[in-house]
Amino acid sequence: MISGGIFDLDTREERLKNLDELMAASHFWDDQDVARDTIEESNRLKAWVRPWNELSSDADDLSALVELLLSEEDPDLEKELGVGLKALAAGVESMELRTMLQGEDDHREAIVTLQPGAGGLESQDWAEMLMRMYTRWAERRGYQVTLLDLQQAEEGGIKNATMEIKGESAYGYLKAEGGVHRLVRISPFDAQKRRHTSFASVFVYPLVDDNIEIDIDDSDLRVDTYRASGAGGQHVNKTDSAVRITHEPTGIVVACQQERSQHKNRSTAMKMLRAALYQREVEERDRAKEEVQKGMSEIAFGSQIRSYVFQPYTMVNDHRTETKITDVHGVMDGDLDPLIEAYLKKLGASTE
Repeated sequence: MISGGIFDLDTREERLKNLDELMAASHFWDDQDVARDTIEESNRLKAWVRPWNELSSDADDLSALVELLLSEEDPDLEKELGVGLKALAAGVESMELRTMLQGEDDHREAIVTLQPGAGGLESQDWAEMLMRMYTRWAERRGYQVTLLDLQQAEEGGIKNATMEIKGESAYGYLKAEGGVHRLVRISPFDAQKRRHTSFASVFVYPLVDDNIEIDIDDSDLRVDTYRASGAGGQHVNKTDSAVRITHEPTGIVVACQQERSQHKNRSTAMKMLRAALYQREVEERDRAKEEVQKGMSEIAFGSQIRSYVFQPYTMVNDHRTETKITDVHGVMDGDLDPLIEAYLKKLGASTE
C-alpha cells in the first residue's frame, strides 16, 4: 500500500475521521460558518485520500500480476502490466504535484487580471492573446471562466481584463503565472514586417470566501458608475450599470460590467476588491512575496518571468525554472501544465 512520506496519508485519514465525527454531532449546524468550513475541509481531504486509495489498490493489483508472471510467462499479462505501470506512475506523479499545493490559499479559486505594458497596440494585442491562453487552459481542466471586466482598446487588443476562474486549486496552479510576460514576434501590424517585443503583466489573486474577515471602510471607497461598453466603445447598456471602485488608501482599482444590474456589478466588484486586499495582506506578511509583487509592477525588459518567441524561432522560456518548450502555439492554446508543474516542483514549496 502507498502511504506516508511526503503524502502524509495517515494524518489526512485521521483528520478526516475526526471531521466525520464532528459532522455527525447533533449540534453541528449551530454555527453555520464553522459547519461550512468543516465541510469544505472534509471535501478537500477526500479529494486527496480517495485518489491515493485508488492508486494503492491499483498497486496491489499490479503486485499480484507480477507474482503471476514470475510463475509463468504470458505475453498478454506482460502487456497489461506495462500499461498498468505507466498509469500508476502517472497517477503518482499527479499526486506528487498536488503536494506542492500546500499553501494556505492554494485550494482556492482565482481572479486573474491582465494589463498590457507600454507599446500601445502591440502590447494590447499581446494581453488579449494571454487572456485567450488562460481561458483555453481553464477549459482544458474543466474550470469555469467568467469575464468580470473587459476594457477593449478601440485600435485593437485590450486595455485591461479581469477573469474569475473557478475550479479546484485554481489559485494554487495559477499563482505560477503572476508576473511579466514577454512576446517576441514579427508584428502583424507593422507594414515593414519588423520584429517587435511586447510586454504584459499578469496578476493572480485567491478568491476569498465571504466568511474571511477583510476590513473595508466605506469611507475609503470611491465608487464610480458608467455605461458598459462593447468592442470599439459600442455601448451595450443605456444605463450606468458598470461599476468602478477605488480603494483610496491603497490605490487599488477594480471594475465590473458583467451584469446589466448596477447592484450585481457592485457586488462583484467588491468581491474583486476583497480578493485584492486579502492578497495584499498576505504579501505584507511575507517579505519574499512583497518583493515579487514589486517586480511585477515594472512591465519592461529584464523583469519578465517568461518569454514567448515566435520569430526567428519558436520557443517558450520560463526564466525562473529554465523550462523551454518549442511548441509556442500549443502553449498559447492552453497547454501550460508543463510550465506550471516545473514552477511548482522547483519553487512552489519554498514560496509559501
